[in-house]
Amino acid sequence: MSKTPASPKGKPAPKSQPRKAPAKPEGAAPEGDRIAKVLSRAGVASRREAERMIAEGRVSVNGKKIDSPALNVTARDRISIDGQPLPEAEGPRMWLYYKPIGLVTSNSDEKGRKTIFDELPEDMPRVMTVGRLDLNSEGLLLLTNDGGIKRKLELPATGWLRRYRVRINGRPKDEDFAPLRKGLVIEGERFQPMTVSLDRQQGANAWLTVGLREGKNREIRRAMEDIGFSVNRLLRVSYGPFQLGNLKPGEVEELRPRVVRDQLGLAEEEEIPAARPTRARGGKPAGKPMGKPAGKPMGKPAGKPAGKQAAQPSGKQGNPGRTAGKAPPARGTRPDQRGGGKRPAGKNPRR
Repeated sequence: MSKTPASPKGKPAPKSQPRKAPAKPEGAAPEGDRIAKVLSRAGVASRREAERMIAEGRVSVNGKKIDSPALNVTARDRISIDGQPLPEAEGPRMWLYYKPIGLVTSNSDEKGRKTIFDELPEDMPRVMTVGRLDLNSEGLLLLTNDGGIKRKLELPATGWLRRYRVRINGRPKDEDFAPLRKGLVIEGERFQPMTVSLDRQQGANAWLTVGLREGKNREIRRAMEDIGFSVNRLLRVSYGPFQLGNLKPGEVEELRPRVVRDQLGLAEEEEIPAARPTRARGGKPAGKPMGKPAGKPMGKPAGKPAGKQAAQPSGKQGNPGRTAGKAPPARGTRPDQRGGGKRPAGKNPRR
């Protein structure tokens, strides 16, 4: 049997030293997230509002009040607001909302005008708007409970095209819109090129479809005025892949969790819990389940005749429709299963 070699005579064996934790490199990013970001993700307030709450001494971390948002926190920290524990962050959710004319897109208005938040269903959680629509504009407005989604979708780098149906006064020709297609500079402010198509003349007015990839304040109205036309109706019909569909003014519809995840590139484990039905203001059901996708997909599957084209918008308040048609089969569905045939035992064709 082998033996451990003895230490030299007169010298004790060296003691093993405990290993030291590796030191963090200088300049390394602190662990966790900024406190204002954590409050925003929990749906308590926007980042700016969270910073104001911190400055007012309403936020405590591990029992100690803080007065600066320059603090990173982790899941191990105990956060409270006005003495109440911070609610757990909800999964990212999104809604489509048809903003009517006459509502302000802000949390409050210094002139006392009604805001969209005064008219949203009472059982909705705290939400933020993705971008804005001005007082006299209508149509699709995206809502979310997640500040990260809001910032991502508002960035010009995201590059999502926003489409509008625009009615202007006058009898324009297609070449009149060449300056808009090239890009304008108005009062020193640069407007990126727009896509403009002249759809039809309707009496003294003309209908256009306008697309842009960044939204400055009253951008379309100012651009049209610069080339000599005034806008008397402006309706947003899409924001990236999200469509206004058949929503009526004031209606809200939640997107399905899978749609949100796929369109925004969220991880599988971030899937949102099943949604609850939307309720209209006043307690009456809105008639549409939260989670129903926006509108119907454009067109029909290949091989079938296209549906009828919805009527163009007129001077009356209404919702310009899209091409009617049935939704294509769900992803992963086999053709031989759509005819009512039996499914193979033990298999789920939708997986």
